[in-house]
Amino acid sequence: MKTLRLILAAVALLMAMNVVSAQENNRRNEEQVVFSVSMDCHNCEQKIRRNIPFERGVRNMTTNLEKQMVTINFQTNRTNKDNLKKAIEKLGFTCEEVKTEEEK
Repeated sequence: MKTLRLILAAVALLMAMNVVSAQENNRRNEEQVVFSVSMDCHNCEQKIRRNIPFERGVRNMTTNLEKQMVTINFQTNRTNKDNLKKAIEKLGFTCEEVKTEEEK
């Protein structure tokens, strides 16, 4: 009985380590990009919110209509900044990447 408990505890520990490792790999493959987008109204913002999250590799997205900014967290192994820019432009908006202080 003690052996069975020991084996089950070891299996549970290995499974937990596997989950943590997978989460760490996902974080390493993520990047964030900020775009200045020609959004003029609430409908423009909604058009972006309805379409861009479904692009391949997009993990999270926020929009700011007042500042005309779109921030996208994405998986670098599934997409890139150029593809995301093209996806926004395909919706009929002009789009330019905003460089952060780290990138300058």
